[in-house]
Amino acid sequence: MKNIRQIIIIGLCTLTSTMQAQHVSHRSFAHYNKRVAQFEREGGITSQSIVMLGNSLTENGKDWSQRLGNSHVINRGIIGDNTVGMTERLCQITPHQPRAIFLMAGINNMVNNAPVINVAQQVISLIEAIREQTPQTKLFVESLLPINEKNGRWRTLAGRTNDIPLTNMYIRAYCESHDIVFIDLFSKMVKPGTNVLREELSADGLHITEAGYAIWENELKKHIANL
Repeated sequence: MKNIRQIIIIGLCTLTSTMQAQHVSHRSFAHYNKRVAQFEREGGITSQSIVMLGNSLTENGKDWSQRLGNSHVINRGIIGDNTVGMTERLCQITPHQPRAIFLMAGINNMVNNAPVINVAQQVISLIEAIREQTPQTKLFVESLLPINEKNGRWRTLAGRTNDIPLTNMYIRAYCESHDIVFIDLFSKMVKPGTNVLREELSADGLHITEAGYAIWENELKKHIANL
């Protein structure tokens, strides 16, 4: 009888902890706060979910379940988000122990001339947090996408074209040494022989068009099929 009571108490504590964990106390810019509140209202993540975690590139993909042909795929991207914001809102995701997480992070960490190694380490720290909080979830780490500085719109990323593949190199090396799948989207979207995003894949040099998403979709479908 004593053992049964202990099991019930442990179960209630775990349930309470999970429910509390879904509230994000971190407050950032207005769109971040709005999206976090929306995610809390919607819920919907289960042990069968495949979570797309990322920034504007992920959010702008909109209905990833339709793109990938899998009803369990959930979009958890936030325009302008970085590794700090994503780490803070893991509590909406990891307590549910989802089936898989596809992570794209890092481009918004490159502002203010942040050194490549620092950006890579920030992404790696996020990866480690995910692995620690939900070790049985299959984690897929997507490379940073290339940019095209031609139109000069994104001044905070000025001069970072060649830093992106270096950042990817560090992240990839970490993933390979820790048995984490690294998905190379970067090489699929650059002009041959350069590190520059192909012009037909973006209207502003950073965010991708439907042609870019088609490339992304095709790469992810290879992995979705094996889940």
